[in-house]
Amino acid sequence: MMTQIQSAVLQAEHLSKSFQIEQTGISVIKNVSLEVKAGEFVAIMGKSGSGKSTLLSLLAGLDYPDKGRVLLNQDDLTLMDEEQLALKRQRDMGFVFQSFHLIPTLTVTENVSFPLQIAGLVDDDRVDELLNAVDLNHRRDSLPHQLSGGEKQRTALARALVSKPSIVFADEPTGNLDEKNAQQVMDLLINLQQSFGSALVVVTHDQAVADRADRVITIVDGHTV
Repeated sequence: MMTQIQSAVLQAEHLSKSFQIEQTGISVIKNVSLEVKAGEFVAIMGKSGSGKSTLLSLLAGLDYPDKGRVLLNQDDLTLMDEEQLALKRQRDMGFVFQSFHLIPTLTVTENVSFPLQIAGLVDDDRVDELLNAVDLNHRRDSLPHQLSGGEKQRTALARALVSKPSIVFADEPTGNLDEKNAQQVMDLLINLQQSFGSALVVVTHDQAVADRADRVITIVDGHTV
């Protein structure tokens, strides 16, 4: 479903990234340029080892490119130090990972509110809104080990959106879920993304996920095609 798309929130210009393995340099991302508009759902696809997760890390400022730059809301992530990047992520980005990355000692409510606490904010109404949206109000006091895989990922979705980010990055968000839970999680992620107006960038190998995107970027041998 095509969402209402506005100006570019993310711009990547001529990104390149290599890794040194023993004495050999491996070029993973090769001169990639792209943009993501506000409210747009973009899927990144490619075979295993094609560089799609590396590209996501560069776009999200989790790693620095060897060449090129990434602009998020016109701020150049490649010029920021780690402290500046951390603040930028708190303010403008949400993250959803295949392995959930929940804090095991925190309840569902505490996990969801964690990004707000890091930023020194309190917004109980926002946390309650997200818990209701992902149908986890009855699990709000549960710890991660007490949750099913689908419940863990729904907690991660709520956490990703609680700070009203400009963009959400998701790396194989359905990779650890069965088909039923995978569909439910994607339904929720897309509905929340559209409701809150965030851009969404999803790395996936699942064609069913890519089919729901506004646009698909395919990575082949480090290039976009």
